[in-house]
Amino acid sequence: MARLVYATICSLDGYVNDAQGEFDWAQPDEQLHDHFTDLARTIGTYLYGRRMHETMVVWEDLYGTPVLPPHLRTFAEAWVASDKVVYSGTLDEPGIPRARIEREFDAVDVRHLKDRADRDLGIGGPTLAAHALTAGLVDEIQLAVVPAIVGAGTRALPDGLRLDLELLEHRTFPQGSVLLRYAVR
Repeated sequence: MARLVYATICSLDGYVNDAQGEFDWAQPDEQLHDHFTDLARTIGTYLYGRRMHETMVVWEDLYGTPVLPPHLRTFAEAWVASDKVVYSGTLDEPGIPRARIEREFDAVDVRHLKDRADRDLGIGGPTLAAHALTAGLVDEIQLAVVPAIVGAGTRALPDGLRLDLELLEHRTFPQGSVLLRYAVR
């Protein structure tokens, strides 16, 4: 059975974007980006909501761009090689290869996907991740906390959720970010 990993970058006060929906304050340094590349190499399928899909689809366009720095090209290669399931009630087509649309999140379907997968699954976007966390489907949480306080926005973790966690790893990065990796007990 594959694991479902929720990995995100967030502010010190726990937001993935600010009140205006911006996340320019969250740009990872090269070493943190390399961590996410290493993670992407283990992911066979990503689960995304529409907004996260629209944010990440740029990697399809960047894939193969000759002027892309090597650390970004490596991430693009890993990301393009994975399958994507996009949960959206408004998109008709995902617009990229290796992706499909599902109209709504179904915990039973995701559990079956985990049971059948030979590689881990990643879930992106806090709204979709909240559904998976609440359903008890997430096996690992990775928060890359950046040195910024943004005051409001979209929370990385849902309010009202209670989980017991086991620390697997913590690392610091040159720009002051801290990676916290937890297993969900």
